Amino acid sequence: MESLYVIKIGGNIVDNPVLLTQCLQAFAQVNGHAILVHGGGKLATQLATSLGVEQTMIEGRRITDEATLKIVTMVYAGYINKNIVAQLQSLGVNAMGLSGADANLIQAHKRAHTTIDYGFVGDVDQVNVTQIENLLTQNIKLVIAPITHDGQGQLLNTNADTIAQSIATALSASYQVHLIYGFEKEGVLLDVNNPSSVIAKIERPSYAKLKEDKIIFEGMVPKIDNAYLALDGGVQSVIIGKAEKLNELINGTAGTTIKN
Repeated sequence: MESLYVIKIGGNIVDNPVLLTQCLQAFAQVNGHAILVHGGGKLATQLATSLGVEQTMIEGRRITDEATLKIVTMVYAGYINKNIVAQLQSLGVNAMGLSGADANLIQAHKRAHTTIDYGFVGDVDQVNVTQIENLLTQNIKLVIAPITHDGQGQLLNTNADTIAQSIATALSASYQVHLIYGFEKEGVLLDVNNPSSVIAKIERPSYAKLKEDKIIFEGMVPKIDNAYLALDGGVQSVIIGKAEKLNELINGTAGTTIKN
């Protein structure tokens, strides 16, 4: 079975041209099949502010009203996605940028919540495995923006960590899938103020304790929750670490490995 690397990069990488270039240079060196899933960064918020569209965040998640949906679609599936594709082409990588709506790649439904109206935020229902496999067999590396659709003509803003996990899990029957969450830190840290305090390995019992002790909190929780969903769904390995150290993350010599 061939290997497939599903690599997600966060908004803090997207926002920093130097880190983004280093990360894409590392991505260009990945042998074989690879998919890059990217977050949105601050550009959508900046554009919204300049247009006078107020932004609301709850626990790090953006409330997506109709005006915000237009902005995030333009920014994520437009400028950021195509900027990454253009940079990869300059590095000799034949990349194709897609949103979940393109080629019916990712269908989702509008999130229902008992107390919070997230607006046009989508939770993934289905990944079009056949279409992704068709593109991968043509040696095209995919760059996927966190915009999905509901099959009824409605675009939805979807969490990029979840998209990466959903794609990795869906393709785990066809490939040996390795999921990598790349961000600006060396890995999951024991002390957020000490960059060298990387936790090399997290297993389920230690994860529960780290959460209980508030060592792991906020944005890292959904990342690791997605990591365990991926492992439960057949993904071979999940590593969290510094995006520009992609080669070391792939080799297992850097970052935090999530284990069952």
